Amino acid sequence: MSRGGPSLPAVVDWGHRGYVDSLQAMRGLVLERRRGSIGDTLVLVEHPPVVTVGVEGDDGTAARSGLEVVAVERGGRATYHGPGQLVGYPIVDLAPRGNDVRRFVRDVEGLVTRALEPFGVVAGHLKGQPGVWVDGRRKIASVGIAVNHWVTFHGFALNVEPDLATFERFHPCGLDGTVMTSLARELGRPVALAEVRPHVLAAWEAVFSSHGPPRAEASGDVPPLAPPP
Repeated sequence: MSRGGPSLPAVVDWGHRGYVDSLQAMRGLVLERRRGSIGDTLVLVEHPPVVTVGVEGDDGTAARSGLEVVAVERGGRATYHGPGQLVGYPIVDLAPRGNDVRRFVRDVEGLVTRALEPFGVVAGHLKGQPGVWVDGRRKIASVGIAVNHWVTFHGFALNVEPDLATFERFHPCGLDGTVMTSLARELGRPVALAEVRPHVLAAWEAVFSSHGPPRAEASGDVPPLAPPP
């Protein structure tokens, strides 16, 4: 049963905000969405350096990274948030979308993929590897969500221009940190978050503005990338 709220999804921009404080505020938004006092909402934020560890745990490298480490309830393993990364937390009621968690994850990946298209970066889903990948070799965004009474939280982290060397201090999502890339690296030039934000907002509205399963033209689905040889 839908919890109501406007059909056009909202956006909240928290600017630069600490992770733990953001986590508490995000959980509060989940309760508000469950009550129906707000509609589907995308939170955008940039965090100071932190490694978050999801329910699948970590191989111990996060603790040795020298970074703040926070255990959270989202799916997946360890990932990094920091300056130069645009983080998005979609607070979405899945009831009008058939309570389809897998489809929701693909739509979040599709949102990021759409946002990259105006920059000429072709990206997509790599089978067996969550997140958004370029050429099936370089990971440009991490995706991990949690669901509380069919309301989603946590979300995506798009590498715009972070310090990619930080990923090499641990194993992001169990991978070698050198697989991570950024929009700045792909374009070969500096990229500010302000340049990317409007494209993320447009993709958010395109993918999540309609109730029920997304229309074909608004779907976040993207052709899967072939794994590297």
